[in-house]
Amino acid sequence: MKEQDTQKREDTIHGGNKRRFVLAGGGTGGHIYPAIGIAQALQRLNSEVDLVFIGGRDRLESTLIPQQGFRFLPISVEGFPRSLTWKWLPVIIKVCKGFVQSLQYLKQFKPDVVIGTGGYVSGPVLFAAVLRGIPIAIQEQNVSPGLTNSILARFAKAAYLALPPDTQRFPHHIVQITGNPIRLGITDYPRNNETYRKYELCANRKTVFVMGGSQGARAINEVMIGASSLIAKSAASFVLNTSSTNTVQPDNLNTLQVQIIHQTGKTDVERVQAAYTKHGIPHHVQSFFDPVEEIYSIADVMICRAGGMTVSEVTACGIPAIFVPLPAAVGNNQVRNAETVANAGAAVVLEQEKLTPEGLVEELMCIISDERIYQQMKTASQDLGRPDASDTIAESIFKLTSPTQI
Repeated sequence: MKEQDTQKREDTIHGGNKRRFVLAGGGTGGHIYPAIGIAQALQRLNSEVDLVFIGGRDRLESTLIPQQGFRFLPISVEGFPRSLTWKWLPVIIKVCKGFVQSLQYLKQFKPDVVIGTGGYVSGPVLFAAVLRGIPIAIQEQNVSPGLTNSILARFAKAAYLALPPDTQRFPHHIVQITGNPIRLGITDYPRNNETYRKYELCANRKTVFVMGGSQGARAINEVMIGASSLIAKSAASFVLNTSSTNTVQPDNLNTLQVQIIHQTGKTDVERVQAAYTKHGIPHHVQSFFDPVEEIYSIADVMICRAGGMTVSEVTACGIPAIFVPLPAAVGNNQVRNAETVANAGAAVVLEQEKLTPEGLVEELMCIISDERIYQQMKTASQDLGRPDASDTIAESIFKLTSPTQI
């Protein structure tokens, strides 16, 4: 019986009529990349699927989506100001225009399911799908859902969440805790000596990856500059504690036991490099790393923001983290994301308003100098990580197209 069910599922996914899907989400990479991950997973399940992305004209997705080889249809969109002002009027006009455009696209394309990954871009598209009686599914990257997803959840057939929600804002029967759909290969890049040599680093040292996002994070850059002298002093003298041998002396390199890879954004590259060089800290500093997979492969500890996709990538790779959440994030999402991981024992959370070089170095050295603590955090991070989220979501979406056949 089990074999028959499995075969029936395979036939549904790989055979039958050609399936059509629309994906909507954009404005930021945090909404775009999950949509790309889902689309790629749908193609892996059935190479014959027909996929279309709908997003904002002249927005980030209008560039990124075609670069990934997907068809892109533009609509007129705009985010509403946080306070009620006269500026709402032109926004309402744009949103209404985008809604009409979405209706026209959906009428022409006739998708089986429309999938939204959040942001104001997905709103008009999903509302148009509801009006036309097309099943919709939503994917939420953060612990606390965004406004668009919160409103549309009541119409959705499925809601794919990155982490357990802090409050139950979605109907219970549609919720699936899947993790965020991360980029292909993010966890498959092997740790090897070639990567260390490429960045002129040493495999015998603990590697700290400092990442503020694609644009960097000024607060994190500043605290690392201030912390560089403390890191040099602490890392040169620490003795690694382990549960089995009690102490392990530093290796025979006669150098610091810590090295840093730092993604600064464009503005602080030279200042950060100068600080590390001054204090003799082995380092590699760039404004942006692409691809980032190879950096994750050699990272032992992360110091980073706590956006939904960052949290998912870090935990999928099983890396202990020190999160410095962005205070201004909508709905305080980053704080809640970070606290969820910290409560599982996989991270430490440092509030930006209280962030000091001394406090950061104390937490960092606690993680990297005590092997017991480090391994506990690494295991907890791996337990949270869901590297197969894209495939899990794609399989569920296919089931929405033929609910009686699976």
